Amino acid sequence: MSNEGKPVYGGQAVIEGVMFGGKDHTVTAVRRTDGSLDYFHLPREKKPLLQKLKRIPFVRGVVAIIEASATGTKHLNFSSERFEVPPGEEEVVEETNTSGSTAKMVLSVAAIGVLSFLFGKFLFTLIPAFAASLFLPVIPGVTGQVLLETVFKLVLLLAYIYVISLTPMIKRVFQYHGAEHKVINAYENNKQLTVENVQSQSRLHYRCGSSFILFTVLVGMCIYFFIPVDDHLIRFGSRILLIPVVLGISFEVLQFTNKLRDIPVLRYLGYPGLWLQLLTTKEPDNEQVEVAIASFEELLRTEKAGKPTEEKLV
Repeated sequence: MSNEGKPVYGGQAVIEGVMFGGKDHTVTAVRRTDGSLDYFHLPREKKPLLQKLKRIPFVRGVVAIIEASATGTKHLNFSSERFEVPPGEEEVVEETNTSGSTAKMVLSVAAIGVLSFLFGKFLFTLIPAFAASLFLPVIPGVTGQVLLETVFKLVLLLAYIYVISLTPMIKRVFQYHGAEHKVINAYENNKQLTVENVQSQSRLHYRCGSSFILFTVLVGMCIYFFIPVDDHLIRFGSRILLIPVVLGISFEVLQFTNKLRDIPVLRYLGYPGLWLQLLTTKEPDNEQVEVAIASFEELLRTEKAGKPTEEKLV
């Protein structure tokens, strides 16, 4: 069903909750240990330079990723602090964090951003390239080396996702990830947002960040075919320097496959990303879907009003 002219919403799973983002605001709903819901609202910053960069193809993808990482970290920080807070102790937590809240938030975002960058660079970029280079005496050609490097990347990626999915907390995060997708699918399919309707939707979605991660691997493979593999300095250095290029192109590929999802033959271009989501999402229970619906409906109200609803302002 066509969604032309309809607002585009995205989101992510957090600890015991779901975050959704619109044009002007982002909202998280978290299920507390007593069963109640807690909300976190964050307006989007409208910096003129970033707004201009978002209109430039290939550049806009890098900007979007940086913004999503920063915003997502803030919402994740909120969910990790609030979901276990006993009823009536919210003020104590807020007073404890007030004096250093800004510094804490900045440091949290910066630390996670740096760690994520280093993790991605060394684990998913340099290590596969290094591992493949060990086989240069046996597989000396560029084509064979790049294909081998890509295989190592995919194995690392799939192994990492599988291992973390074994932990109870991450398993629940993946369930909330599935709930997030179901709500977006229900909205885009013009379904009323009831638990029954949302549960009937797919837990997979073409615009998911999981698909984006897979596209970075495939796009990187295509680019690396044009780079020598026998010179280690050129090989490893290019992998690092080309990260923004790979991210920018992958973002455009993700947007392109999303536009093709209603075309019978071309929709299959997005299937590899959907297959990866079979690992990064799990079927949610009804209570998790309720949280996702509450978060999305609060976002819709906030976007319409231009500010959070007073009774849910935190």
